[in-house]
Amino acid sequence: MKLCVHSSDLAPGLMLGHEVELGTGLVVGGGVVIHSGTMVGDGCELQDLAVLGKRPRLGRLSTSSSQDLEPLILERNAVVCAAAVIYAGARIGESAIVGDHAQVREQTTIGANSVIGRGCGIETEVSIGTFVRIQSNSYLASRTVIEDDVFVGPGVVTANDNAMGRHAPDEKLRGPVLRRACRVGAGAVLVPGVEIGVEAFVAAGAVVTKDVPARAVVMGVPARQVREVPAEDLLEMWR
Repeated sequence: MKLCVHSSDLAPGLMLGHEVELGTGLVVGGGVVIHSGTMVGDGCELQDLAVLGKRPRLGRLSTSSSQDLEPLILERNAVVCAAAVIYAGARIGESAIVGDHAQVREQTTIGANSVIGRGCGIETEVSIGTFVRIQSNSYLASRTVIEDDVFVGPGVVTANDNAMGRHAPDEKLRGPVLRRACRVGAGAVLVPGVEIGVEAFVAAGAVVTKDVPARAVVMGVPARQVREVPAEDLLEMWR
């Protein structure tokens, strides 16, 4: 039996890997697991049963790689809530929050002051900017790009593979791109590669099959533009 972690008396039930770097002023709950190489910044909060630095266990047909992953890095004052799992190779920005039971996969970055809601699934190579809000139970497919100040409502689903696995091994997957300050309503579906423009608004339940222009309001299945976001509803008017 190979032990990847060992018990520590720094907190109740804490399990640590090798060469873990822990900052000062941490708040650590019970049963936390921190795998080898993980770097935790000053003032971070790690709630009960959080798992940090997990390495991926890939299926036989997976095209992802678990080799040569960088350490997981939590920047200062980041919060990992109860039973959340964050993989090696991810980076969580300053004062960002990863909600209860959320999963953040390898090579994903989450910017400062962003919030990932309860039960969200964030896949590999996702880029999330600053002050982003991802509501509960949303799913971000691999290679999704989310710029600063974006709002994603609960239960939003993104996709990155029109062939659903039946493509050439070297074909690049394309997640959606959500430009600065756009908003996506509850239960919306974004198909592979679509771009949601700056300050655009996607209504709840919409299925977005083509690019949405900046400031456009779209709704329906498939989504169609119905009007434009008025000037008084732009982000700068609310700051």
